[in-house]
Amino acid sequence: MDSFDYIVVGGGTAGCILAARLSEDPRRTVLLLEAGGTDRGFWVPIPAGFSKLLSGSAFNWRFNTVPEQNTYDREIVVPRGKGLGGSTLINGMIFVRGQPQDYDGWAQLGATGWGWDDVLPYFKKFETFEASDIDHSVRGGEGPINIVRVGERPVLAKAFIDAAAEAGFPRNPDYNGHDQEGFGPYQVNQKNGRRWTVVDGYLRPALSRPNLKVVTRAHALCLNLDGRRVTGVTYRHGGRQVSAAARGEVLLTAGAVQSPQLLELSGIGHPDTLKAAGIPVVHALTGVGNNYRDHFATRMNWRVKQPITLNEQTRGLALAKAVAQYFLTRTGILTLGTGLAHGFVKTRPGLAGPDVQYFFMHASYANAADRSLDHLPGMTIGVTQLRPQSVGSIHAVSADPFEPPAIKPNFLAVEEDRTCLVEGMRIARRIIDQPAMDPYRAFEMNPGPDVKTDADFLEFARRTGQTIYHPVGTCSMGIGPDAVVDPQLKVKGLDGLRVVDASVMPTIVSANTAAAVMMIAEKAADMIKAEAKSH
Repeated sequence: MDSFDYIVVGGGTAGCILAARLSEDPRRTVLLLEAGGTDRGFWVPIPAGFSKLLSGSAFNWRFNTVPEQNTYDREIVVPRGKGLGGSTLINGMIFVRGQPQDYDGWAQLGATGWGWDDVLPYFKKFETFEASDIDHSVRGGEGPINIVRVGERPVLAKAFIDAAAEAGFPRNPDYNGHDQEGFGPYQVNQKNGRRWTVVDGYLRPALSRPNLKVVTRAHALCLNLDGRRVTGVTYRHGGRQVSAAARGEVLLTAGAVQSPQLLELSGIGHPDTLKAAGIPVVHALTGVGNNYRDHFATRMNWRVKQPITLNEQTRGLALAKAVAQYFLTRTGILTLGTGLAHGFVKTRPGLAGPDVQYFFMHASYANAADRSLDHLPGMTIGVTQLRPQSVGSIHAVSADPFEPPAIKPNFLAVEEDRTCLVEGMRIARRIIDQPAMDPYRAFEMNPGPDVKTDADFLEFARRTGQTIYHPVGTCSMGIGPDAVVDPQLKVKGLDGLRVVDASVMPTIVSANTAAAVMMIAEKAADMIKAEAKSH
């Protein structure tokens, strides 16, 4: 059996950062296990390739939710990155930190040391924000993760931002600065027109270190325990079962879907859940797999009067020209991800910060499931509630580590979520109805002009809404009886095991979650290093 100081289970966003940071100390050996393959793929570095990656299985686990009544018994797709780099290989690259009160709320819930003033230095540490107007008091300029404003500025995006201003909303050139509220171009994880992943920023520069071993196609089966101490990991690799021992700690970084599943496969969880799955109880921990939250979104779209959208720019000769432009100059429509222009709004007076986020694109789907675009010009606004109160669960359903867990999001179960989403759609419609959009707006396709009442809007959301791929909270951090990890991210009641990924978030951040996960991993690396020095 191989032995290491640290074993990192999961080569996604947090896993790559931890492996790189912990292996900076040449005296410490690190094993990184990843169930998928490497990050090498034709579409991975091309930003517009996200649509291919999300609909394929080479870099995507392609989980599905359990059908639920709230969303008309639909199975909703829950993509998760597979391969070194995790979801930074397949996501829309949108970079959003969230609001200070998100993190101050964590601290108030018992996650001591995770307030905004505690985490801001880590956001600054990992980022290089390429901007001439960078505010160094809140933004970083020398980190491994590259961030740029979306370079393409089509006329429809400018009109959308102008329309928002006409509707009374502020412009905001840096929603990751002092205030999130307002409209402007999105910031994305890109460099020189290419997707910029945690492999690019962290792992690849570390691969030459002799104290770091990376094993791909290594599917974790269970954690190994000796009494209350986690001593290592058993995984399947090359058709055989392999065990690795951890002299120091096992760091579980498999994400909000698979981290709770692996804990339960190892007999760590709620006794009733384990019994139902046919798994013997090793360590009772009632909160494992609960507290699941995700961002639920609707997509409103309009027909556009002029042929100035991606719908026609991604076909025939126009597409051939775009491909040539990209490979010659790394510019053009192939640099676009899932969001062109942003909006963060408050749906009612008295809120401390925005509660709805908009994603504007000069494109519309004919079929959102397979991401095929309309043949006629169109534009879309994705509408999502930032702080959903509906809580679900993710649990193992059997002792088979290759069987996907049951994902039950419980979307729209709480009245506040329903009210917020409906008002967010109403505001989006009001923005598109402004004079700035008159030269471009033909008519509303979805939900359509016949949708007028709150009940109509809610029915549309239930029938068509999707997750926007931000699962969190299933190994929640805190001090209460249902917390899974403490503020040092150590699993309660066990030694030698921490969870470091989106699953530890006590509540969901008002943001796309990649940035927060990067921060969590950077802060965790410092905590682990500090504790190792003290021993």
